[in-house]
Amino acid sequence: MLTILEPETLYPDDSVEEAVLAGAARMLRGKAVAALEELPDELCAQADGLMTLRMAVPAAQLARFPKLRVVVRMGVGYDRVDRAECARRGITVANIPDYGTEEVADHAVSLALALRRGLFLHHETQRANPPAPWGVIDTPLIRRMSVQRFGVLGLGRIGTAAALRAKAFGFDVVFFDPGLPNGVDRALGIRRAPSLAALMEQADVLSIHAPLTRNTRGLVGAAELALLPRGAVVVNTARGPILDLDALEAGLRSGHIAGAGLDVVPVEPPVEPVPNLLRAYRAREDWLQGRLVITPHSAFHTPEAWEDIRMKGIETMRDVLVLGLRTNVILPESD
Repeated sequence: MLTILEPETLYPDDSVEEAVLAGAARMLRGKAVAALEELPDELCAQADGLMTLRMAVPAAQLARFPKLRVVVRMGVGYDRVDRAECARRGITVANIPDYGTEEVADHAVSLALALRRGLFLHHETQRANPPAPWGVIDTPLIRRMSVQRFGVLGLGRIGTAAALRAKAFGFDVVFFDPGLPNGVDRALGIRRAPSLAALMEQADVLSIHAPLTRNTRGLVGAAELALLPRGAVVVNTARGPILDLDALEAGLRSGHIAGAGLDVVPVEPPVEPVPNLLRAYRAREDWLQGRLVITPHSAFHTPEAWEDIRMKGIETMRDVLVLGLRTNVILPESD
């Protein structure tokens, strides 16, 4: 019988998985671990399928899985899986591209709205000791939505959902995604930028929704941020390494960038030496007050999303490993 290993022990039992698999494969769980290196060899040797959420699947560990045929990354991003080595070993990689779409889009637009309405700024200053005067603060952060352009970098499922939400709030929405066919803009009633530079030049709010690939790593750096209109807001709910944090810090310090909302950072969880921007944020330095909000890669989180991860994850594994389908399969050359 086929064996599927879920080493992170994300759920308390196998009832959902067993119902989906209907006896075609068995689930195998060991003691919850944080990395594949912690798994005993005897567990690795049994796995035909491997399901992971937080842990990486590096090339060095794949040799310990002699029977492995399928890896399912239980999330949207697949940068933690060494797809080149998987391909070399004949291992199929799949993800779950349609979970958390609503949550992450809501989170991205919420960050933009909260910054642009001064919610974080007024909240922080009113609880200061002493509190700020009872009144408005004159700041380039606060703008009417309908006079701003909301720039979406990457119009996949989440990017599309964010674009539609921003449109509903009155933003003029523009996107850049070179992988999409002509006509997507007309179908959604938004505008398309012909290049990354053209997007940056008009984005009063920049919301990043691209996957992390060799082509998008470091995509938004100092040169790109300098193209943003003065007083822009930057939101990243995609992957940390897409955005250069040192360049973002420089933009915030100079005032060219009014504010930023980050659900992701380049190294997660942050370790020393942490980026200067994160250090200033944690120290509550005055120059950054109310202008930066950071959440701990939690944009996806709702109880409903966790249910989706579980169901869609095992359904994908069943489709690919048991039924031989190509559901959500990621090709090695797709980046």
